[in-house]
Amino acid sequence: MIVVAGEALVDLVPSPSTADGQLADLMPRLGGGPYNVAIAAGRLGAPVSFLSRVSTDLYGDALVERLHGSAVGTDLVQRGDEPTTLAVVGIGPDGSARYSFYVEGTADRLVADPGALDTDVTAVSFGTLSLVLEPGASAYEAVLRRESARGALTVLDPNIRAALIHDPAAYRARYLSWLPDVGLLKVSVEDARWLADLPEDASEDAVLEVAREWLAAGPAAIVLTRGGDGLAVLTADGEVLRVPPRKVTVVDTIGAGDTVQGALIAWLHQNDALSADAVKALTAERWEEALTYAGNAAAFTCTRAGAEPPYSEELAEFVE
Repeated sequence: MIVVAGEALVDLVPSPSTADGQLADLMPRLGGGPYNVAIAAGRLGAPVSFLSRVSTDLYGDALVERLHGSAVGTDLVQRGDEPTTLAVVGIGPDGSARYSFYVEGTADRLVADPGALDTDVTAVSFGTLSLVLEPGASAYEAVLRRESARGALTVLDPNIRAALIHDPAAYRARYLSWLPDVGLLKVSVEDARWLADLPEDASEDAVLEVAREWLAAGPAAIVLTRGGDGLAVLTADGEVLRVPPRKVTVVDTIGAGDTVQGALIAWLHQNDALSADAVKALTAERWEEALTYAGNAAAFTCTRAGAEPPYSEELAEFVE
């Protein structure tokens, strides 16, 4: 069993049909980084359960219903009468997304530590707002450290939302403290620059130099998402492998990085590689397969509005 831990929220996405000079109508789309990861992994056939606190409001009910429809277990979902977190999304001309968040007093940040997970849990995924907003961040951190010590593969995507990080230096130090307990790190080049306090235009080589320091701190491998340039991995032996993107007509990029993480987890499950030792042992050929699989899934997500990862059958048809 795989557990994905973190927030579920509602993205308010602008309608594409807007008259000049007018604000677009906002369409609710179910999301949240970890929530999208769980949906992607479940739709791709991985046995996955979601750990979070979800509101009992109408949005919360819809979030839980969608988990069920995507074959994601909800035994670890806590419910509360606090409201659902909202994210207002702005879409750029290239389909890129930026976010404004409404998080005060919302359900997901009040998650309680569930205690030790079942012994059949082989991997746990973390990331995004849930590791920033207290008191939930400390609860998720406790799960991260406990499950890592037990031997589960821990997967982290920091998925930085800088507007919500009020003390960047403290967060960067906290991030570094997690690395000894992280089995697989997935991070965008942009987020890596922010985490390393590099200039926004720092080269990919500069990012890789910092990534090598992170690799030495604990992870078995680091997967880099490179936007329109595709995916790369820094393997356990320090080799850098790159896979080009699949070209598609982009509607928006909401959930693309989350789909990469969910698809990677699903691929590792399908290939009996859900452990830090197995990740370290992956050959260049196997990494190319994994990144191609994850990149294709993310490309599919970019062809639809909002975070709508593919089901296994849709992905198979997409890559034919």
